[in-house]
Amino acid sequence: MSDVEMTNEDFPHETEHAEQDLELEPVIEEERILNLAEAKKEEGNTFYKQHKYSEALACYSDAINLCPNCAAYYGNRSATYIMLHKFKDGLADAQYALQLDTGFVKGYLREGKCHLALGSPVAALRSYRHVLEIEPNNTVAIQESNIASQVQEHISKAEANFEKRDYRTTIFYLDRCIEHCTAALHFKIQKAEAQALLGKYQEAQELANDILQREGMNADALYVRGMCLYYQDSTEKAFQHFQEVLRRAPDHHKAKDIFRKAKALTLKKEEGNTAFRAGNFQDAYKLYSDALSIDPNNKSTNSKLFCNRATVCSKLNKLDEAIQDCSKAIELDDTYLKAYMRRAKCYTDTELFEEAVRDYEQIYKMAKTRENKQLLQTAKLELKKSKRKDYYKILGVHKSASEDEIKKAYKKRALIHHPDRHSHDTVDKQKEEEKKFKELGEAYSILSDAKKKARYDSGQDLEEEGGMGFDTVDPNQIFQAFFGGGNMSGFSFGGHPNSGHFSHGGHSHSGGFPGFSFQFG
Repeated sequence: MSDVEMTNEDFPHETEHAEQDLELEPVIEEERILNLAEAKKEEGNTFYKQHKYSEALACYSDAINLCPNCAAYYGNRSATYIMLHKFKDGLADAQYALQLDTGFVKGYLREGKCHLALGSPVAALRSYRHVLEIEPNNTVAIQESNIASQVQEHISKAEANFEKRDYRTTIFYLDRCIEHCTAALHFKIQKAEAQALLGKYQEAQELANDILQREGMNADALYVRGMCLYYQDSTEKAFQHFQEVLRRAPDHHKAKDIFRKAKALTLKKEEGNTAFRAGNFQDAYKLYSDALSIDPNNKSTNSKLFCNRATVCSKLNKLDEAIQDCSKAIELDDTYLKAYMRRAKCYTDTELFEEAVRDYEQIYKMAKTRENKQLLQTAKLELKKSKRKDYYKILGVHKSASEDEIKKAYKKRALIHHPDRHSHDTVDKQKEEEKKFKELGEAYSILSDAKKKARYDSGQDLEEEGGMGFDTVDPNQIFQAFFGGGNMSGFSFGGHPNSGHFSHGGHSHSGGFPGFSFQFG
């Protein structure tokens, strides 16, 4: 064996083949990886067509790991994320695909779809414009652009109506947005807020809770839940929610504002209650009024404040204003029994008996107690009594008037309305005064008799009761009893109204009262 060291030059052909093999190995490996990635993509496509999106997602992810610079793989995985409603992940993949290939039409379409689903129609329109620059007749881009434009318009209308406090219309437009922006939590939060402001607290809380299940740290959803508690008079729990919102988001201006209002409203209401309990009704009125100006959206508390102020008004004998405040309380809360009670009492005190009966009927429907039934029966009796002649009004006396006050009232009014005093008036005027004079006689005949007065006050139908009719009441006799002394046969009522006179001892004397002829002996 030779000791000569062999070199490459001794085997020129073998060396060339070895070097070529070394150069081909990376190419072969790359081709193998590309083929494997393509196979994973095809496998993913099969799963995608079968609606097996989780399996498809795994295959596309494998393809991306094998070939991380292929825009199509990211595009496919983006489409899969969209089908799984994972729009943020879908958006990230679509945007990365576009970094790899700025002319990737499907990438722009998927980017636009994710933007819209996440509630960004402006960004979606920008994506679709890129598509139309590349393919001006792309029908998908045209259709999706129209939808995005509509959503943009719905957003503007929802915001405008929210500012106008038209929350029903706000919800209408937000629902249109949510139809297309299925992953946009901010639209759902806005809807929950509008529902709370409409008093639909259960619906608002359910929506807020659903959002918190998805995003446990969502300060806006927690704020809405606090709103619902605050507007349902659960002040302490509401305060805890607002404090937590501000801990998570110190600059949350809505939480700051409502927390400030809630504390001010609670304080002012308590100050009003304190003044009322102390008998300082004017102060209480002002404090309740101040409280009512703090937060118009808090229907529950404001309803109570209106009812409290109505109570103050009734103490100040401002019954009409008390009725108005009760009506406002009921408008804010139509189940507020105390407000119905207060208003019914005020209606009775102002002799609006039909209105009182309506309120007591509503009260009895809401709470069928023996006491409420009695209140309704009493109100109906008062209504029945109000339809009769009001003899107290005819005489111009209060229901608590004494016998002496009733006599004095009769004397005064009988002289005013006696037919002889109106002998020179028109026929219509004479008839009117004659009617009033007769009613005075009826009124006096009842109210001057203790038994008849008691039966009248109790609400019995006096004309149907035996011995209480008015056919036998002679106003002429009653008048003579007051003014005639003894022999009053010279005065007649009805037949010759203009010739009435008093005779006394056969001598006549002109008295000082016009229309009367007095004879003195």
